[in-house]
Amino acid sequence: MVLTIAACTLPTFAQNTGAATYTSKCQMCHGADGTGNTPAGKAMKAPSFLSPATVKESNADLIAVTKNGKGKMPAYAGKLTDAEIKDIIAHVRTLQK
Repeated sequence: MVLTIAACTLPTFAQNTGAATYTSKCQMCHGADGTGNTPAGKAMKAPSFLSPATVKESNADLIAVTKNGKGKMPAYAGKLTDAEIKDIIAHVRTLQK
């Protein structure tokens, strides 16, 4: 019974972790809603996570951009763990629903 409860709470924990990391590392440019409609986002031309092109991108593609950077977006490899990056992408997917 305990294992079932632990298994049910893990996705919520990961999602909350992704949301918290997104808030501290991504929200300034990409916005709370993922549209990129912020002063910093407009200046950097941050893409909207809600655009059809971004929604179609695979998780692996979004992870690669986060790790390696793209355009004016800095690389987060070495600044965030692989697990943190995966949690951020999971959070971005919740913004797209």
